[in-house]
Amino acid sequence: MIKSRVSTPARICRVGSVEIGPGLPLAILAGPCVLESFELGLEVGRTVRDLCRESGLSYVFKASFDKANRSSVRSPRGPGLERGLEWLGRIGRELGVPVTTDIHEVEQADPAAEAVDLLQIPAFLCRQTDLLHAAGVAAARRGKGVNVKKGQFLSPREMGGPVRKLDESGCSNVLLTERGTFFGYHRLVNDFIGLDEMMHLECPGGPPPLCFDCTHSTQLPGLGEQTGGQPRAMPLLARAATAAGVHALFIECHPEPAKAMSDSSTQAPLSRMASVLASVARIRRAVDKG
Repeated sequence: MIKSRVSTPARICRVGSVEIGPGLPLAILAGPCVLESFELGLEVGRTVRDLCRESGLSYVFKASFDKANRSSVRSPRGPGLERGLEWLGRIGRELGVPVTTDIHEVEQADPAAEAVDLLQIPAFLCRQTDLLHAAGVAAARRGKGVNVKKGQFLSPREMGGPVRKLDESGCSNVLLTERGTFFGYHRLVNDFIGLDEMMHLECPGGPPPLCFDCTHSTQLPGLGEQTGGQPRAMPLLARAATAAGVHALFIECHPEPAKAMSDSSTQAPLSRMASVLASVARIRRAVDKG
């Protein structure tokens, strides 16, 4: 006999001035994959910020200062920690929006937590206790948050482990992100029943809000030195995840994806963001009406 799930009030993740969770505006975490230049970040951030405002969506700017998990040692990685965090801080201040970036090493947690509002733990590192602990301590000390991407190798329920590690490090301001699961023939798939499981994780203090990564979910891993992708599927996944009730969407976008330094095969054209955001905003309003 299957036991009925007991509904536990979900947490709220506070990212600067933005609150993410049930009953709150759909949040958009978006920007270029890697921070190629200060000017590019500002261009993308300003465009998406204004589109979010028009559609009644919350916005958090996203970009990476270092892409440490590239497929090849010859791949460009970004401006690095010091210059990258300086640019991210300036972009957040000039646009008046919160900022998130990913960290890959324990030593990056403290300086990143000083510069941005939300620390992102990459999917392949979501079980690394030292990194989670460092991120949790740094975020809790400064009133910031931590976003953990679910590893492609984990079941939804196993994401309770990273949440507990962060809780035990003093950080309950947590967001989880789904980004696809390995399927076996060089593509990722999204388990939408798993989204429901993650939104109802049995965690002390309730389950964290859930974000859906619309662009990395279209990846075709293992096709060579650069990961392939199916970017045309991004709007479909964004609409489906919004209808499923997620609290945030993660979208990497670029004015000219083919020329991007990283993830050129999956980033959304910046020109497409207006229609995508307007569409998910309409779906979110319909979901809220029930």
